[in-house]
Amino acid sequence: MRSRPVDPRLLRYAAASRVYFALQAVIVLAQTAVVIGFSWVLTAALTGAIGGRPVGELAPLLGWGAALVVVRAGLAAASEWVSARAAARASQQLRAALIAAITRLGPGWLGGRNAAALAVTAGHGLEALDAYFGRYLPQLVATAIATPVLIVAILIADPVSALVVVLTMPLIPIFMVLIGLATRAVQRRQYATLQRLASRFADTVGGLGTLKVFGRQHRAAASIESVTRDYKRETMTVLRVSFVSGFALEFLASLSVAIIAVTIGLRLLAGELTLDIGLFVLLLAPEAYLPLRQVGVQFHAAAEGVAATEDLFGVLDEARASSRFARSATGESRTPSEERSDEPKGRPRAPLIEARGLRVHRGDNLLPPVDLAVHAGEVVLLEGPSGAGKSSIIAALLGFAEFAGELLVEGEPDASARRILAWAGQRPGLMSGTVLENMTLGDPAPDPALARDCLAAAQIGELDPQILLGALGSGLSGGQAQRVAIARALYRLRSGRARVLALDEPSSALDSATEAALWTNLRREAGSGAGVLLVSHRRSARAIADRVVSVPLPHREVVV
Repeated sequence: MRSRPVDPRLLRYAAASRVYFALQAVIVLAQTAVVIGFSWVLTAALTGAIGGRPVGELAPLLGWGAALVVVRAGLAAASEWVSARAAARASQQLRAALIAAITRLGPGWLGGRNAAALAVTAGHGLEALDAYFGRYLPQLVATAIATPVLIVAILIADPVSALVVVLTMPLIPIFMVLIGLATRAVQRRQYATLQRLASRFADTVGGLGTLKVFGRQHRAAASIESVTRDYKRETMTVLRVSFVSGFALEFLASLSVAIIAVTIGLRLLAGELTLDIGLFVLLLAPEAYLPLRQVGVQFHAAAEGVAATEDLFGVLDEARASSRFARSATGESRTPSEERSDEPKGRPRAPLIEARGLRVHRGDNLLPPVDLAVHAGEVVLLEGPSGAGKSSIIAALLGFAEFAGELLVEGEPDASARRILAWAGQRPGLMSGTVLENMTLGDPAPDPALARDCLAAAQIGELDPQILLGALGSGLSGGQAQRVAIARALYRLRSGRARVLALDEPSSALDSATEAALWTNLRREAGSGAGVLLVSHRRSARAIADRVVSVPLPHREVVV
């Protein structure tokens, strides 16, 4: 996090919290007025009692004091409620923004990131950010409003005491900055260690079978234990810095109040100040320093969430800066039937997908141009050596990779063909939940019968759709997971949410008999009117292809 008290990106990406901060400002103003009023009422009551006024005359003052105490408690409760709501809305909006950014950047970008570290940011990191929005930012609002108002109130009552406050108060922010720099450094190390621990654990669990085969599981466990000790040490360092800084801030504030109290006492003895003014100022002085002290306390409480924002904003800014996604291609357009109804009768139907001179970006380079067309009722096979960019072409059609050239979807220029594509990639991309839940992603009204038919078409009809899978689809073999992904694409196609079936190496984990049955079913899908775009190294795929598009291996990549 930068050295500024508030990173403006937080308020930009979590705009929903602004209303709550406006409410917080109103509550702080009311709380400040109550503090001043209570101090004056208490001063009047105490000086009246010292002066020998009857209890009957002091009763109204005591009643007003009790009422102000109740009002202050109510305002404190309201402030807590508003802060909690602001934190909840901000975290919800930031998490949605993060998911949207990852969706825009696509699986190609995600494949180069540490998924476990990203999960820590989206989970624990954003949860820790609740303290930032719920405690730290409201306290900044309180400090910006309450402290000047209280100083003005002291100035009106006693200019000398106000001068002491103005001269001593800057010491607290100076120490806060110094302590904040140290806190931010150790907090960032702690958060980085937590990410490393999550990544190490995820990698170990994912490769546990291989580790056991080679007898290396104990070394992996020792590595996790070592990172855990590092995390414990960093956590204790953070706590130590927090306690020391809290002591320093309290000491400075107490020392400043003590200086004011001594000056007031000396001036009372000299007859330069009346008791009511001195007591009133003495009651207000701690309240003037309190907001600044609380800023330091809440900064430490929110520091872990603030550390997480570096990774969060890195993702959001990258998605925001991408010119490729300046125009959205994620919204659902007209349904396929509506698109077809607009075509003049007697005119040949346009290809479902047509790419003209499609050149996919790979880093700073452009792959060779490819012309591609997929009509309804045909199977188009993409062939080429490994590294030629076949999967990159699919990613570009999905809107997950930048490209040059022209892309037409049902005859109209578009940024991606995602709205009419049902896709299964080389990685199954399954998640925890039942097989049925994995297959019917995005369907508000899942159809179990259709799901079973799709499983059968993907050559895994014996699998129970209610089987519960673990993280990343654990519980299935590689071939089973691949066929469930194919069944998911078939379900999207058959449920009418897509018109083109795009499969990337769908038979790489299948035996020859299962592969032949799958090819037959894909040919049947094309015969039913769907377009099929197939990427495969298998020569057997040529038997069902209507057209073959060869993707050459680039001899020399062109630098953009």
